[in-house]
Amino acid sequence: DLVVMAVPAAHMRETAVRIASLVRSENVVLSVAKGIEAGTLARMSEVLASELPVTPDRIAALSGPNLAPEIARGMPAGSVVGALDGDVGERVVGLLSGPAFRLYRNRDLVGVELAGALKNVVAIAAGAVEALGLGDNARAAIVTRGLAEIARLGVAAGASPLTFAGLAGIGDVLATVASPLSRNHRLGMEVARGRAW
Repeated sequence: DLVVMAVPAAHMRETAVRIASLVRSENVVLSVAKGIEAGTLARMSEVLASELPVTPDRIAALSGPNLAPEIARGMPAGSVVGALDGDVGERVVGLLSGPAFRLYRNRDLVGVELAGALKNVVAIAAGAVEALGLGDNARAAIVTRGLAEIARLGVAAGASPLTFAGLAGIGDVLATVASPLSRNHRLGMEVARGRAW
């Protein structure tokens, strides 16, 4: 009864439309995409709620530091499941947690989703700082000021500031701004090196 939406944010709506007839109203839908829809600026839970036959309280989002190659190798990790309904969050946590993959639930779906999406911008900037050889002080400044801006935007959108001080905020940023496994960090480095797209 868990439907996991593991598609890039840019393709979430079209994928939801394609599978809508297969989803039942009693299903729990979990988004693992970290992004905001271009054009509408909708969070992934909002996209799913508008295209699937489930109510918003049946939708959850996974965020936090979860670099996929490490999780696939069984390395220890902790992440957050954001869900408006505590029982829905607990259900997802129970289904996906394992000995090395610890999940926590959070009812601040807005904050969990925004933290996961906006940390990508900070990771890109940190990668650029690294590639330009600007030093650890500059990277620390980018990261801390970026976190402050993410939290401000999140609070303005109705999120709890505490969400940005946890795994979905600081935790995800720390994992993403320096790891060679982070696609966004690598993107920032390539942009700073002048790679043509």
